[in-house]
Amino acid sequence: MPTFASVDEQVAYIKKGSAEIIRESELRAKLEKSRASGKPLRVKLGMDPTAPDLHLGHTVVLRKLKHFQDLGHIVIFLIGDFTGMIGDPTGRSATRPPLTREQIEQNAETYKAQVFKILDPVKTVIDFNSRWFSKFSAEDFIRLTAKYTVSQMLEREDFHKRFQEEKPIAMHELIYPLAQGYDSVALEADVELGGTDQKFNLLVGRELQRAHGQESQIVLTTPILEGINGVQKMSKSLDNAIGINELPFEMYAKIMRISDDLMWSYYELLTDLQLTDIEAMKRDVLSGTAHPMALKKDLARRIVTDFHSVPAAAQAGEDWIHKDEAPDESPHDVSVEATPDGKVRLDKLVWREGLADSASDAVRKIKQGAVKVNGAVVAEPAARLNFDETITLQVGRQRPRKLRARLVTGIR
Repeated sequence: MPTFASVDEQVAYIKKGSAEIIRESELRAKLEKSRASGKPLRVKLGMDPTAPDLHLGHTVVLRKLKHFQDLGHIVIFLIGDFTGMIGDPTGRSATRPPLTREQIEQNAETYKAQVFKILDPVKTVIDFNSRWFSKFSAEDFIRLTAKYTVSQMLEREDFHKRFQEEKPIAMHELIYPLAQGYDSVALEADVELGGTDQKFNLLVGRELQRAHGQESQIVLTTPILEGINGVQKMSKSLDNAIGINELPFEMYAKIMRISDDLMWSYYELLTDLQLTDIEAMKRDVLSGTAHPMALKKDLARRIVTDFHSVPAAAQAGEDWIHKDEAPDESPHDVSVEATPDGKVRLDKLVWREGLADSASDAVRKIKQGAVKVNGAVVAEPAARLNFDETITLQVGRQRPRKLRARLVTGIR
């Protein structure tokens, strides 16, 4: 029989970085029952694989799932390969374009690899909601939709707003909250996690469980992480995100750009430090015994370590300190292949030098004007280089590199 920490200790750890718990009294009751029986809670987090890459904003709720795992409970990471084809209407002012089955499957594979940067792969249950929805008949869906009314759906803020503005709401969008709620029924979840923007959907799960004769799940929401500009939520489309697959230096440098005030939110939501430790650091800053810059470096080191390694975090810190220094005087040789018009695939060169995590990422950096050759911004993926002559290559604020391009054939 597993041994669980006291209920007070568990609740304190669970509440760290949480926005709301519905209801805490019910959570305590479930934890008491769990301790008495030795049976862990079933804690669910669902994500639709609508994009191939996750950023730190996604990891806030993943880390909370890890906290339940740390406490000895069963955590279920549910990949919404069925609901992903519907498209979550949360926060949308228009109908979301549906993804193809092929896109969903590709993204699902990358999700599985990325979540294990935080969760223990041995202790994590990975499931797909197509496992039960692929067996649903038309009659099953009719029975499911009979559990909720149109007026109840229109209580949802984004639906209500679109209805008032006479913007279209597709019928399949109304099914989405019901489908997510039924996931909790199928998994017999004791707790479901989600961002604050998911509250409506999570509460639907509570109601559907009651309608199916189950005990209602606890709803736990986590805050929406602000992006590095400290204004809007973290989003790749807003160019204020830190991807969990970004190179160590890029990740470290972006964290160092956040404000001192935002740093505390990142400590709370993106690390496993206890609140008491974070409060102690705040007091040290106020008293002048600790400098915010030193604590921000510690934060960057912790986060880079989580997604890469201790040596990678240490090297990223060193590179950040020396980022504005001149490059090493001794250049190194690199092998490149010329295009028919005599140019060099600079995107591949940037990638091979470890300054981007893929050739496509290198193309993106070039288009953003972040790549310089001999101090001049390069605007195209292919550029003319003087072979066998020393050039200086720099990406973003990373330390410049000196190299000599050697012309070869057959490189891919």
